[in-house]
Amino acid sequence: MKVLYVCTHNRCRSILSEAITNHLAGDRIIAKSAGSQPSGEVHPLSLKYLQEAGIPTQELQSQSWEDFDDFEPDLVITVCDSAAGEACPLWMGSSLKLHWGLSDPSKVEGDEDTIANSFRACIAQITERVKNLRELAGKSLTPSELKSELNRLGAK
Repeated sequence: MKVLYVCTHNRCRSILSEAITNHLAGDRIIAKSAGSQPSGEVHPLSLKYLQEAGIPTQELQSQSWEDFDDFEPDLVITVCDSAAGEACPLWMGSSLKLHWGLSDPSKVEGDEDTIANSFRACIAQITERVKNLRELAGKSLTPSELKSELNRLGAK
């Protein structure tokens, strides 16, 4: 299964999702991430807290979804937090679409512990979702069956 994680700037949540997916499910899922308006750099705290969790970061980069014309993902997952009023980019392809509303830890203000806890919570949330996705990727599902299973798991 090929998954493309999409966020506007491709510097935090989509990067975290790509790294965690490749780390935990790389035997079943090929994950990439991209942005509609990429910042051109990965947020340094994304790298710090991925490394803290033992997740490789060497290949991570902020890039445009236009760089993935030939990737042809089976599933596109947007990760912006629509509850916070963020505009989430829309991928215009034939792939199945899913939305994971993740709060942006790079926007959290406060002391170092508050920010660290925000990144760790986001990483934990993504980890749980990736575990579920990995299970589904191990099954031979048609696109409609995959969509039904994703919906059953509470995904949008």
